[in-house]
Amino acid sequence: MSIQTRPLAVPKKRGIFSYMRSEYMLYLLMVPGLLYFLVFKYIPMYGVSIAFQNYNIFNPDNSTWVGFDNFSKLISQVGFQRALYNNIVISLQKLVIGFPIPIILSLMINEVNSRNCKKFIQTSVILPNFVSWVVINGLMYALFSPSMGGIREIANFIGYTGQLPNLLTDVDSFQSVIVWSHVWKNAGMGTIVYLAALMGIDDQLYEAASIDGAGKWRQLIHITLPCIKSTIIVLLMFRVGEVMYAGFDQIFAITNPMVNPVADIIDTFVYRVGLQNKQFALATAAGLFQSVIGLVLVIITNAIAKKTDPDSSMI
Repeated sequence: MSIQTRPLAVPKKRGIFSYMRSEYMLYLLMVPGLLYFLVFKYIPMYGVSIAFQNYNIFNPDNSTWVGFDNFSKLISQVGFQRALYNNIVISLQKLVIGFPIPIILSLMINEVNSRNCKKFIQTSVILPNFVSWVVINGLMYALFSPSMGGIREIANFIGYTGQLPNLLTDVDSFQSVIVWSHVWKNAGMGTIVYLAALMGIDDQLYEAASIDGAGKWRQLIHITLPCIKSTIIVLLMFRVGEVMYAGFDQIFAITNPMVNPVADIIDTFVYRVGLQNKQFALATAAGLFQSVIGLVLVIITNAIAKKTDPDSSMI
């Protein structure tokens, strides 16, 4: 006598629209971000065509197409060549100096045992991120002014009456002011992601390493850093993609005519040429050149990251 068995019921696969209806609140949270990118990133891409035109602001329909003439004119300008050089130098300094510091800060904060002390330190290093560059410019003037700044007062107190350099107007030191003020302002904010990654590491790994005789340094090298390697690589790709953006708001707020030769970057060049000189086609060409180089850098960095750690690539 044969026993008939009923086939097992296979759960019906949910469609994407069915899932969206059931989880509509999660998708509503995406709406503000999507609107931001749509309004401020995608719709303005129509204006990229201005870079290939002899643009007439009073009658845009009569603008004539000139191909890559604006790019040829742009690259031949001494002002743009200087801005491009300064842009690369400042961005690379920010990358080399500023990228490792949040990692080091996070590792140091993570080793603090007192929870209240850890919160106080983390809050202290994050606070500068919420200070405007205009306010920071005032703070730096109050600190570095050679006549009545804080450093001048300290020098007078210890009996030094000699002349102090004005770091805010000295072309030899102004790029260092840009880089280190950027690091001071943004390093704390970068610790948030790394501390979150450090919290995800299993404590049993450290306990096993401790039993095997591994000290703090070996635990750092063989457990901590490998566990947050993917996070480091992803954030590094973002930073490399921003190499062509040296920080318009910072430089525009703290720069002055005396340091323009070492502080003028592509963003300030675009502002000056586009809004002040009304050369919109040339400014658009400079902005498009900047964006294309940034995209190429991200693609190259992502290809390298994919070979190094396949889990950390974005594409």
